[in-house]
Amino acid sequence: MNRNVAILGATGSIGTATIDVLGQLADEGWRAWGVSGHANLDALATACEKMSLPPEWIVGSDPGLAAQFDSRRWPSSSRFESGAERLVALASADEVGVVVAAIVGRAGLESTLAAVEAGKRVALANKETLVVAGTLVCQAQQVSGAEILPVDSEHSAIFQCLQASQTPAERIILTASGGPFRDWTREQMEEASVAAALNHPTWKMGPKISVDSATMMNKALEIIEARWLFDIPAESIEVMIHPQSVIHSMVEFVDGSVVAQLSPPDMRLPIQYALTYPDRVACSAPRFDVTQRWDLSLEPADRDRFPALELGFEVAAVGGTAGAVVNAANEAAVALFLDQKIRFTEIVPACRKALENHSYERHPTLQRLIELDEWARAEVQRWHCGANF
Repeated sequence: MNRNVAILGATGSIGTATIDVLGQLADEGWRAWGVSGHANLDALATACEKMSLPPEWIVGSDPGLAAQFDSRRWPSSSRFESGAERLVALASADEVGVVVAAIVGRAGLESTLAAVEAGKRVALANKETLVVAGTLVCQAQQVSGAEILPVDSEHSAIFQCLQASQTPAERIILTASGGPFRDWTREQMEEASVAAALNHPTWKMGPKISVDSATMMNKALEIIEARWLFDIPAESIEVMIHPQSVIHSMVEFVDGSVVAQLSPPDMRLPIQYALTYPDRVACSAPRFDVTQRWDLSLEPADRDRFPALELGFEVAAVGGTAGAVVNAANEAAVALFLDQKIRFTEIVPACRKALENHSYERHPTLQRLIELDEWARAEVQRWHCGANF
């Protein structure tokens, strides 16, 4: 297969882990052929400098920031361009075989969709693409023959577990760490600080994803993503709390057998599997240590303390425009929380209010989804100004 990889969002946690994986696979012909970044162009330039083979194409998604950056930092053999349309061009370039879609949030939609339309193998870390436009992505995949392989550890686990049987899964069980507030009461969460929300007990992630983990909105988005990735109804998806993050998810088959995928928490393993599938090759991620005691616990998720989960199941069931609205409202509300303008416990109610107040459409166009994305963000800002969540 074509082993030229385009990493969309190369400076984030998934992007940097992908660069590490590709370095380990360089002898097998894998390389970061193209990379993109947004605000942190300094980190992108540093990453390019450290590559044994510099990327052919570098894209800065923000033209304004790109124009201010010292162009002498880019490798002399690399082509640098800026703008959202160049991001789409990179994702669909003929020279690229695999696109790692690692841009956080709605911003990754157009480039990821372009990669699917171009028939690429898409290593999908940008769950928001399916949350916002699941129907359109699946339709594009059917036309182009693109492969969409999950990078999220939970969905990678499900993908691997499904290979254990020729029969469809009867139930998917997503595991969740529970985040930093797993044992907090609703009253305690009312006073949660930004620092507390960002203090994830297991994973090192960016601020937006860390807050999503704290609200469990991240798991809500994963419920919606699983509905599209695995073509399974919302009622066949469950969530269980697993603080150790070693059981990455489980699949139950019709005979009652439950197959799980286990490994120490490290994103390099699911990233590499999405690249090399169906082959498994040696990975630099830590191995399961049989010389130590492992206490692995599972418990039901509390939908009362974490209402984002109920929202996720509802959106997964109805599809249409619901995902775009909830995702946009969440991104806007999380930004307000990070700026200390709203409380932690106001994030999910803002998302529900946007969902309940929008004009639902079952079969929206991409343009309509983009319009509703902008509407939902504006609504959250409006409600914030009125202090009426």
